[in-house]
Amino acid sequence: MDSVRTVSDTKREFYSLYTRPIDSIYRRVVEELLVEMHLLSVNADFNYDAIYALGVVTVFDRFMAGYRTDSERDAIFQAICQATGRGVEVYRADATSLMSSLEGLSAEDFKAAIEQTEAHNPLKDMFAAIAGRERMKYSRLFGIGVCTILDNIAPDLVDQREEREALLNSLSQFLALGGDKLQKDVDLYRSNLEKMKLAREAMADAVAAERKKRDKRQAEIAEKQAAAAATEAQTEDAAVTPASSEAETSPQAVETESEG
Repeated sequence: MDSVRTVSDTKREFYSLYTRPIDSIYRRVVEELLVEMHLLSVNADFNYDAIYALGVVTVFDRFMAGYRTDSERDAIFQAICQATGRGVEVYRADATSLMSSLEGLSAEDFKAAIEQTEAHNPLKDMFAAIAGRERMKYSRLFGIGVCTILDNIAPDLVDQREEREALLNSLSQFLALGGDKLQKDVDLYRSNLEKMKLAREAMADAVAAERKKRDKRQAEIAEKQAAAAATEAQTEDAAVTPASSEAETSPQAVETESEG
């Protein structure tokens, strides 16, 4: 019987695939996502689907925005996906395909997907398939996928808290999630996005302040070097001028003039 892969195994593989240091505020994002995806991958009740894939992609793209270069971000995401057992291309393709299939849908279509109506659309069919599973392992990443769908098909609901909560609660009941897990995860996700934004701004301010200090120090050094060079030049001039004057008024010079 094969032993179950551990979190340490997954982390070890990730850091063997991506060997460069990761900036502090982003390292926490990477490790939390890595651990969460690992724990789901070894859970017998977990089912991979496009909503989960969308949640994974959304979390990575939103929280890693602004990290160094695109190539480094891509390399980190590729290492996360590979270490947790599924290729990055699968996540990207499934997330993109899902969002493409939902183009043109509205908040009313979302309601139809979770209410017993005759209307049919890709969202309703997808939620119905999920609700019909024998086992349903809910995850925060699935919840964020749902949030991303709702934000895209009904962006106005972002500022309409009561209506958005009513829809999420209806979906929770439809999927038999129990309690208000979905709503709490969505709220926490939005809160953490704001915190991450503030952290990035603080880091950018710190970098700018450090750059300003460095430029000031370099300017001061250049100014001191210029002043030292000017002083040295004046000293050399002062050393040459008296010698010339002395030569002009020396006894030999006087005698020569007298003989003339």
